[in-house]
Amino acid sequence: MTEEEKDKLRAAKVDVTARLAAMDIDRYRLPEVDSRLDEYVRMVAADPDGHNLWEQLAVLRFFGMIDKYGINLTEVQLFFDFYESLYFPGKSGHQRYKLTPVQAFQFASIFAFWEDGRRVVREVVLYVPRKFSKTTSTASLAIYDVLYGDANAECYTGANSSDQAKKCFDVIRGCFRRLDPKERRYTVNEQQIKSRRRDRSAFAQCLTANARTKDGLNASTVIMDEFSQAKDSELLTVLTTSMGVRENPLTAIITTASDVFDGPFYEMLQGYKAVLLGEYEDDTVFAHLFEPDIDDAEDDERTWYKVHPHLGVTVSINFYRQEYKKALRDGAEAMLAFRTKLLNVYAENEQRSWISSTLARHISKPMAIDALRGRPDAMVAIDLSESDDFSAVTLGIYDAAGKIFNFHTAYFFPAGALPGHPNEKLYRTWADRGYLHLTDGDVIDYAAIVNYVLYLNQHARILGIGYDPWKSQEVINMLAASGAGNVIKGIRQTYGTFTAPVESFEHGAKTGHIFINDNPINAYCFGNAVLDSDRLENCKPIKRKHTQKIDGVITKLMCLRLFIDYER
Repeated sequence: MTEEEKDKLRAAKVDVTARLAAMDIDRYRLPEVDSRLDEYVRMVAADPDGHNLWEQLAVLRFFGMIDKYGINLTEVQLFFDFYESLYFPGKSGHQRYKLTPVQAFQFASIFAFWEDGRRVVREVVLYVPRKFSKTTSTASLAIYDVLYGDANAECYTGANSSDQAKKCFDVIRGCFRRLDPKERRYTVNEQQIKSRRRDRSAFAQCLTANARTKDGLNASTVIMDEFSQAKDSELLTVLTTSMGVRENPLTAIITTASDVFDGPFYEMLQGYKAVLLGEYEDDTVFAHLFEPDIDDAEDDERTWYKVHPHLGVTVSINFYRQEYKKALRDGAEAMLAFRTKLLNVYAENEQRSWISSTLARHISKPMAIDALRGRPDAMVAIDLSESDDFSAVTLGIYDAAGKIFNFHTAYFFPAGALPGHPNEKLYRTWADRGYLHLTDGDVIDYAAIVNYVLYLNQHARILGIGYDPWKSQEVINMLAASGAGNVIKGIRQTYGTFTAPVESFEHGAKTGHIFINDNPINAYCFGNAVLDSDRLENCKPIKRKHTQKIDGVITKLMCLRLFIDYER
């Protein structure tokens, strides 16, 4: 995205915020429709930092639709009552659910507006992260149509794969089995639900992109699930072009972001955004889009609440915290999944090689801790394994006279975890040559780490000890008990934290101002690392693959971060 495009979105955010703030919401008398609808629009208007641009624009557009068409109170309330009468699958079996404020807004936006006896909105897109319950709630649209729509209603659930298409259809099936357990009025099987009434031939059916026959369709409701993953729009086109004779057709596209930029939905998404921005007029479209605003950091919990309207309802903040932690830990594919599925932004793997193993060997030189003279000022960083892999401790020393950073990294591994380990042979070779310290037991011996840091302090004056707050508490407690409490500092493992150290390390390595100890594990770690950037162009090394190790890279950068932040 160009800076001009970013500035355009920033300006749109300022504009819609001002327009919503100036809106006389009272005059729309929304509590007469439903208090939750009123609650939602007021919440969006009052808290621009908590709601993204597209969400704000959808609310502003909603008021414009009321001004133009009025609001059909009866149709909205009929659907609300219907929805809350259904039994949907949940953790405790099938149960009824009350509409949340955001759901009340979504369904009101679909059913509120009518002109000449026809529903205005005919195309719906819900672009939300995983765990919103979008598939479950959208299934109600098909159930409603089969029960109360045209006598010959045809409702289709579709997706790129049969498994995905069945998710929505299975919800529909479950609801019908609760409504008609003895199948007196409807037959229910794996592929279709069909009316048995003489006066109604309505049915719901599951279709996939590779369905053999899609001829002779006359769709009234179409639900396309996870459409962002589709490679083409053939199924959607066949279904929507079959709706020509319907009075009130409805197409609902429900999806989370993906990495499929060359599929149909990515371009469609740009069209929906253009409608919300007012660049195109199309009242038949209701688009509710959730993604971060242009300057939102992906590691900020406020961003997570902004992109997920049901955070704290259908999914917990702890789930997001754990998934982000896993993404930081597990490398490129895991971070891509976090961005697309939970942050709801289109993303692809764009990692590039950073410090090659060749360059790492080039900047390596012998460094003996015992050979240090004068107890120079230093920083230490610790990266602990979570279970049975190696941990790293780096000592960083700055030579002010030569403007040179020297980094010495030691690696530790539990001896009991070696037998049968995928890297057993390699790790034993390193251990035999003195490059890898084996500790007692099956898991890392934290005492050995603490004792090594205390040993380092005998030869250098440690000004700061950096650690990952997620996974180092026991070691930190032991260090604090040893008298190091005043120099311990947690270093968040975020992209923003690492950007400056990454740039400084790369420049120093290429200009002869950074050197590392001649341990081959260092080159191994650098060879496993690729540089990844977040949405704000902050950068951080991550693993090429989940199984690879980059601990020695991270601890060196943590040391550099401590130097950057140090105040004398």
